[in-house]
Amino acid sequence: MIITKRYNRENAVTYARRWALSRNPLFYDFTGGGGDCTSFVSQCLLAGSCTMDYTATFGWYYLSADDRAPAWSGVEFLYDYLVGSGDFPSNDTRGGPFGREVRMRQVQPGDIVQLARGGDFYHTLLISEVERNDLLVCAHSNDALDRRLSTYTFETLRFIHIDGVRVAVDEEDCFTALLEGIALP
Repeated sequence: MIITKRYNRENAVTYARRWALSRNPLFYDFTGGGGDCTSFVSQCLLAGSCTMDYTATFGWYYLSADDRAPAWSGVEFLYDYLVGSGDFPSNDTRGGPFGREVRMRQVQPGDIVQLARGGDFYHTLLISEVERNDLLVCAHSNDALDRRLSTYTFETLRFIHIDGVRVAVDEEDCFTALLEGIALP
């Protein structure tokens, strides 16, 4: 069974601010190989969700630089994963964060912004603070800690609001262990 839990925006932003100007040794630094921006934002999403989707090819996970889903480090793949992952059938067992594209006035800290040039989205940033007329963001590749979004050069942008986190719950394991006196859920 899949349940939906709250996305912890505070944890995502705390993680972003902690690692914006350095690298967490648990993750490979893709800066020299196409950019580390989406991997960094995925790390922030993980901090706010504590859930990965290990579905081969179409999931969202990181085990190593060589064993990760395309959505972990690819700008377009992350967008497709997040905006599509809330629409799975009720019998689907996939977990992970999900969201939807929104306008700037609808974003909150912990949400995502992606920048484009020539119609191609190339950069992913985490929103760390919402101000009246601007947003502050944290990012990798061109490392940024609470940088104003208005200082970036881009042709277009899109915002992804994280609505929640899908979590797989195995009721049978819980029930069996409880019934047999083996463990508490």
